[in-house]
Amino acid sequence: MPVKRYKPTTPGRRISSVDTFEDVTTSKPEKKLTIKKKRNAGRTRGKITVRHRGGGAKQRIRLIDFKREKFEVPAKVASIEYDPNRGARIALLFYADGEKRYMVAPVGLKVGDEVTSSKGKGEIQTGNRMQLQYMPIAIHVYNIELLPGKGGQLVRGAGASAQLMAVEGAHATIKLPSGEVRMVLKTCMATIGQASNPDRRLIRWGKAGRMRHRGIRPTVRGKAMNPCDHPHGGGEGASPIGLKRPKTPTGKAALGVKTRRKRASDKLIIKRRKKGRFVGGK
Repeated sequence: MPVKRYKPTTPGRRISSVDTFEDVTTSKPEKKLTIKKKRNAGRTRGKITVRHRGGGAKQRIRLIDFKREKFEVPAKVASIEYDPNRGARIALLFYADGEKRYMVAPVGLKVGDEVTSSKGKGEIQTGNRMQLQYMPIAIHVYNIELLPGKGGQLVRGAGASAQLMAVEGAHATIKLPSGEVRMVLKTCMATIGQASNPDRRLIRWGKAGRMRHRGIRPTVRGKAMNPCDHPHGGGEGASPIGLKRPKTPTGKAALGVKTRRKRASDKLIIKRRKKGRFVGGK
């Protein structure tokens, strides 16, 4: 959806922008499909494992159906809703048997539309879900399974979509948004279309206060810390980091060090994603 800019009445307003929420049709979620979100402020057993987390607005988790295993049961879209836990919109589905579930909404899905999930070959329509082997080549999909029946794990973010490149033997080849080309079993399920709210990446948060509402605390440079707090700390004035290479807060080498763990599924990756180049400061 489009991004809105306000008049620059304050320094924060001058560089910030907000989502317009034009596609959202209701402000209240289905209460039975939400649970309380427990806060841990980035801590595991009292120790900080993820830095710069804490605070933020109160949220409730929406129970999203990533599997959509109710096959051949048509579902009507009752509403398009905002989910505070993800960038994409979610759609509330009313199934023909009376059950209600949430799904990650695709671009173009509207209230009143009907979607289905099929075990075999189904109708090629935005929002429908089926196995990759029954889809036409070059179609765009999202919410893709890595293991049949496990539920969607890949391509779920706002505006994301993958392209089906080929189906050969027991595997289907897909091109992910990162540029990585990999194979998955052709019996894995995927949803046709592109995840909703593609303009989310254009939002400029503008000020520290909005980041605090998101639960993100200030990030301090290692250079500005003491030696006891970070490997880059210490020195007089605007001193360099004083090390052969940059390091993480725990002392491990950073920037250029391979951190990806070797997995059995690595053999299914045909082409790695394009790595971004680090541009250092002056």
